[in-house]
Amino acid sequence: MYDMYEIVWISMIAGLATTFGSLLVLLFGKPQERVLASLLAGAGGVMLAVVSVDLLPSAWQTGPPLQVGVGFALGLLFMFLAAKRLHGTDSTLPLSRRQRLKRTGLLIATGIALHDIPEGMAIAVSQEAGLGLLIAFAITLHNLPEGMATSAPLKMAGIRGWKILLLNIGIAFFTPLGALLGLLALENVQNSLAFFLAFAAGAMAFLVFVELIPLSRERHPHYALLGGTIGFIFFTLVSLLSPL
Repeated sequence: MYDMYEIVWISMIAGLATTFGSLLVLLFGKPQERVLASLLAGAGGVMLAVVSVDLLPSAWQTGPPLQVGVGFALGLLFMFLAAKRLHGTDSTLPLSRRQRLKRTGLLIATGIALHDIPEGMAIAVSQEAGLGLLIAFAITLHNLPEGMATSAPLKMAGIRGWKILLLNIGIAFFTPLGALLGLLALENVQNSLAFFLAFAAGAMAFLVFVELIPLSRERHPHYALLGGTIGFIFFTLVSLLSPL
């Protein structure tokens, strides 16, 4: 059985990584591109290992194959619609550089908030299979550069630091919100663990291949490859050697 307070606490720590990333930018400025590439790809490698070594095998052992397939497909679809909703925002009106930077930062913040809900659900659902801490750590690695990505353009647009910090604190609460939604789903849908494990796997797989890998390669392809490889190998070994 799961402990609601433990899951909310774990998901809150993962969510606050966004705030910590924001603080780093506000205090020290935007990090080097190779650092961002390594962090993003490392988070992608960790998530890919979690999906392929833990989530999908656990889902396959827990429930029928049809439930696993439907859950994975809906997880992909959920993240696709969230990403489309975010990136579909466009404007034909000419904007100043400050306005473009401000809009970019707010769009990134919106996307992070949308992504954090299924990530929190993944923590809650996976905790039932003993994988919550592993996934929370992967999401923490992922949220750190996202907080940087949100804060850098807003800081360049001249937005006050305390406003940027408050925005990222607000974003952090979407992860535990997702965790609570995941708990509600588990409690109200009987024999649904395999479906939600596969759903979390689909959502995370979409995030890895559509968001994290392309973004990291844009920043620095060599460091992206290095970070992704290290992240995947390290957490594959952690998972295989874990007594869970």
